[in-house]
Amino acid sequence: MHYLFYDGESVSGTVNIAIKKKLDHQGIRIEFIGQIEVYYDRGNQHDFISMVKELALPGILTESKSFRFDFQQVEKPYESYVGTNVKLRYFLRVVIVRRLTDIVREMDIIVHALSAYPDTNNSIKMEVGIEDCLHIEFEYNRSKLLFLVHFFFSFFFLVFEGG
Repeated sequence: MHYLFYDGESVSGTVNIAIKKKLDHQGIRIEFIGQIEVYYDRGNQHDFISMVKELALPGILTESKSFRFDFQQVEKPYESYVGTNVKLRYFLRVVIVRRLTDIVREMDIIVHALSAYPDTNNSIKMEVGIEDCLHIEFEYNRSKLLFLVHFFFSFFFLVFEGG
């Protein structure tokens, strides 16, 4: 299962740690990481985002426990991507620090970037006519039109009586 997030959205949730016997630890943390990996250069990953939240201070867990976390309004500048040469991913990593070996679990999340383009749909004004006789001016309230748009025109006639 993957979760979908957008740029600027907070990444929050709950870490559930289920244990069968007591667990002595040197701290529990969650990391939010954005990473680019180039396939032809294995082992060379670049972390462009790295945030850490401490979930628990060193101690002993005697029963299963849940920890809430919240990374507020995280900037996620790129979309998640898996290609033939490169992989760009975002993931959450939970680390339970222990004396001998740490317990590490990762969960990928999907990031989708919404593209907002500036609105350049300005009005268009056109004028046609016969010099000194007839002048018609029309104005469209937008320069880009969708199909099935109805046009409403207002015509104003000014009568000139010339000599």
